[in-house]
Amino acid sequence: MNRLIALHNTVFGALESLAPFLLTTLARTIFAGVLFVYFWNSAMTKLGDGITGLWTLSFGAYAQIFPKQFEALGYDPSALPVTYKLVALAGTWAEIILPILIVIGLFTRLAALGMIGFVIVQSYVDISGHGLNDASIGAWFDNNASALLLDQRAFWMFLLVFIVLRGAGPISVDAILRRQSSASFVAEPQPR
Repeated sequence: MNRLIALHNTVFGALESLAPFLLTTLARTIFAGVLFVYFWNSAMTKLGDGITGLWTLSFGAYAQIFPKQFEALGYDPSALPVTYKLVALAGTWAEIILPILIVIGLFTRLAALGMIGFVIVQSYVDISGHGLNDASIGAWFDNNASALLLDQRAFWMFLLVFIVLRGAGPISVDAILRRQSSASFVAEPQPR
């Protein structure tokens, strides 16, 4: 029995020593493979035509972000208050920039924290603005793991929380910057 326990401890001890490298890199890889294109495509539907589309959003942007308010204004973008336009623009840029930062591993913890806020707002808009039904919202412990919000987005949030807590890992721009920063700190002469 002692040999079995020793084997177990050796095998899983070796795996545990690889965990920081594997898990942080795997978390960002899963984000890239599962959520990056989703958010990228969603952001692209909000941009207007041409280069000016980066600050002149499409009709669909306002319909997605402020569905009830936009409908009440007769779907006229010019009737929206400036604050709504700024929120939509900031949300669209966040939907582009934050996922890129997570994938390359730059300011990763802040980007993941921003994405947590983004997913919370997105979920709120889906429920209150787009009127998702109970089946789409779902419920935990209901023997059905396919609901859009509570089931699917719980996994999104777990992945993002993990990245906030553990960072980008050793294969990231953050790690390169950290190594350069510590090397320059060591190389600088100390005052006497």
